[in-house]
Amino acid sequence: MKKKQLNELTIEELQTKLHDNNEALENLRFQKALQQLENPLKIREVKREIAQIKTVLNEYDLNIRKEKK
Repeated sequence: MKKKQLNELTIEELQTKLHDNNEALENLRFQKALQQLENPLKIREVKREIAQIKTVLNEYDLNIRKEKK
């Protein structure tokens, strides 16, 4: 997901996306442990997206970013 797309999401959508990505990361790690993971770079992509979402949510908490109405 691109940063521009993250900027357009609401706080609730960001939290849902964060939860989904955490579950996806858990599944990817499980697949890696069982040597069933086809694309190991997918783990890196999901971790980066989680970090970007957390950054945006933290900016909302610090009032650096305002929610659009």
